[in-house]
Amino acid sequence: MTDVHPPTGQVSAAAEPALLALTPLNALHRELGAKMVPFAGYDMPIQYPTGILTEHQHTRAAAGLFDVSHMGQAFLTGPNVVERFESLVPGDIAALALDRIRYTQFLDERGGILDDLMATRWPGSADGGERLFLVVNAARKAHDFAHVAAHFPDLALVALTDRALLALQGPKAAETLSRILPGVADQPFMSMQRIEHRGAELFVSRSGYTGEDGFEISIPDTLAEAFARDLLAHPEVKPVGLGARDSLRLEAGLCLYGHDIDETTTPVEADLLWSISKRRRLEGGFPGADVVRQQIAEGPKRRRVGLSLDGKAPAREGAEILSRDGAPLGRVTSGGFAPSLGRPIAMGYVDAAFSAPGAQVDILVRGRPLAATVVSMPFVPTRYYRGK
Repeated sequence: MTDVHPPTGQVSAAAEPALLALTPLNALHRELGAKMVPFAGYDMPIQYPTGILTEHQHTRAAAGLFDVSHMGQAFLTGPNVVERFESLVPGDIAALALDRIRYTQFLDERGGILDDLMATRWPGSADGGERLFLVVNAARKAHDFAHVAAHFPDLALVALTDRALLALQGPKAAETLSRILPGVADQPFMSMQRIEHRGAELFVSRSGYTGEDGFEISIPDTLAEAFARDLLAHPEVKPVGLGARDSLRLEAGLCLYGHDIDETTTPVEADLLWSISKRRRLEGGFPGADVVRQQIAEGPKRRRVGLSLDGKAPAREGAEILSRDGAPLGRVTSGGFAPSLGRPIAMGYVDAAFSAPGAQVDILVRGRPLAATVVSMPFVPTRYYRGK
C-alpha cells in the first residue's frame, strides 16, 4: 500500500505545529512506550522501546503491526466513474476485476507526480453507479480529494474520516490474521475483501509497503484499539513505528512521496513504467500523456536507481551524486542503513548514461566522496503472496 513516512533519523518535532491530529491508536502507542513525533499533521510513533533495528528485523522474521490511520481513505461513486477516473491517472483502471487493486499516480500536465495511490474496484452502489475505493498519502489527502472533486463535481467523493487503517506485515502475517479473520490466508495479492467482525464491516486488502507479504485492515475507529490488542496478543506480532517502516520500504526499493517522487518527477524517470499498461501507453488520455509517451519512446534524461555504498557511512537525502571524475550526475532521494544487508544503501536520480547496474559513482557525504555502485532493485527480494 502506498504511504508516506519520515526518512529514518530525519524527524524533528521542533518545527511542527503544536496541534496535531490523533489516530484512534494514539493512547495505545503511548501505553506501549512509543516515541511519538509530529508527521503529516498527526502525532505518530517513530519507534517503540525495542528500537528501529529490532522492529525491522522482527517484521522480516514474523509480523509487524503498523498504524497507518493517518492516510486518506475515500469512496468515489457515480456513473462511469471507472472510465472517468482513468482520465486523471495513467493506471489501467478499466481492466480491474471486482475487488482488485491498482497502484497508480495522479499526474499533472507535465507528467509530474502529484501523488501515488491505490484504487480498488468496488461493488456498485444501490442506484447502479460504479464505485472506487481510494487510499492516498497522508500529507496529500486534502490536495488529492480536492483534485478529484474539482474534475468531477457530479461524482460523490466521500472521505472516510471514521475509520482507522492498520497494516500487518511479515511472513507470519497471514497465519496470524487468519486466526482472527478466517479466510484471509488464501486472499490474492493486490485484492480486497469485506469481512464482518464484531458486527462491523472490515475492508481487508493484501499488498504491503515493506516488501513482505501483508495486509491492510480498514476498520471503524471505535473498534481499532481492540483489534490491535487482539493482534498484539499473538507472540508473532510486535508494534512497529515509522522508522522501521521507512528502512523496510527502502530495502524494497519503494518510492516515498515527497522524496523519491513528486511534481518534478515522471513515472518513467521514477522507474514506475510497470504501473502503466500497454493500452494506456498507446491510448494516452491522462494528464502528461504526451510527456510520458515521449520519454518511453526516447528514454528519459535521468532515472531513479539503487545505490550500494562502500563502507559503513550512510548517504542521506540531498547528497550529491558524482561521476568518478567529479561531474555532477544527480542527488540521493532516500538513504540509510539497511539492517537486512548490514550496509548502507540509497536511491536517487542520475543521468541516464550512468543508470545501468554496475555503474561506478561517488556520493558526497560530509564533503567527502564515498564510492558507490548502481544496483538493481529491490535491494532485498520481495516476498509478496503469489498463491500456493
